[in-house]
Amino acid sequence: MVVKIFFMSYSNSSINLNSIFLSLSKFVSDKIKQQKYKIHDYTDAEYGKEYVFESAKSYTQGYMTARGKGVKSGDYIIIRNASQSHCYQVKEIDYYSNPSDMWMAFLQKATDK
Repeated sequence: MVVKIFFMSYSNSSINLNSIFLSLSKFVSDKIKQQKYKIHDYTDAEYGKEYVFESAKSYTQGYMTARGKGVKSGDYIIIRNASQSHCYQVKEIDYYSNPSDMWMAFLQKATDK
């Protein structure tokens, strides 16, 4: 009888640990989904020296090469063209191996929501 009680107690603990683990993993998953994308401002950066932007499809898309850590797919990039600022969303990005903070990205012009 003592063995049976110990076994039941152990299985109840196991169930509680599983439910705690599932709750924790759901919490982390929800936080990741709620994560906001970052905005990277290159309006003060010097074109041709600190970044290069090659437009495509009448400036609705383009490729940008620049330096900066932490830029990821989904983030937004603000660049200046003459006196106007334009906002693009990073659709794809690849980092160079050397220097490790240099990247090239495919950008899509952000639409007003």
